[in-house]
Amino acid sequence: MQRLFAVIGLGRFGYSVAETLVKKGCEVLAIDHDESKIQSISDIATFAVQCDATDERALKAVSTQNVDVAIVSIGENIEASILIVQTLKEMGVKSIIAKAVASIHGKILTNLGVDSVIYPERDAAVRLAHRLISPKVLEYLELAPGYSIEEVAISDRFSGLSLEESKISEQHNLNIIGIKKQVTRMVKGKMMKEQEIFNFTPSPSDIVERGDVLVVIGKEDDLDRFSNSE
Repeated sequence: MQRLFAVIGLGRFGYSVAETLVKKGCEVLAIDHDESKIQSISDIATFAVQCDATDERALKAVSTQNVDVAIVSIGENIEASILIVQTLKEMGVKSIIAKAVASIHGKILTNLGVDSVIYPERDAAVRLAHRLISPKVLEYLELAPGYSIEEVAISDRFSGLSLEESKISEQHNLNIIGIKKQVTRMVKGKMMKEQEIFNFTPSPSDIVERGDVLVVIGKEDDLDRFSNSE
């Protein structure tokens, strides 16, 4: 049985969430007060409804109370965000995820009982800062305070070495959980095409080359030292 998600607020964040859920085979009820945003997503979402999400009667009219998860992606209008979350809780929605733009906003949402608070702007800023400080860091995801996963481009010093020979894990106290490689393959016998392959849980004998990307997990201090090493 497909899960039904409600995405309330169709800015860039909400639209992307709704689009991705649909691509993953989920049913999506998209809600926004702006008619143009509803029109833009009407060909993607399972249901697209223009209504005032702060109005409980309007939400009930479109059966929002029956969704498995509601994502409240209205962040800029903090008052509306809080009111919508409160209304969804009173309606008995099983699970609520909400976007926040500031820590005090997030604390209020947490106190209202949301399952998870998302800070997309803050998280994007943190990822950007890591990339600016360490250009070899392509992606960054915090797991817990002081620990994260990073995608780090291979430097020349490690090119041509096996993971065992590189001693990255031992010298930097990191766990390598994957290698991304760009490979050129023949398509239909004549056309060359670049493809990315992902080696999940690589072995110590696997060779890394210039252009490869390591997916590593560890303490942020250790990751910083590794990503800034020559």
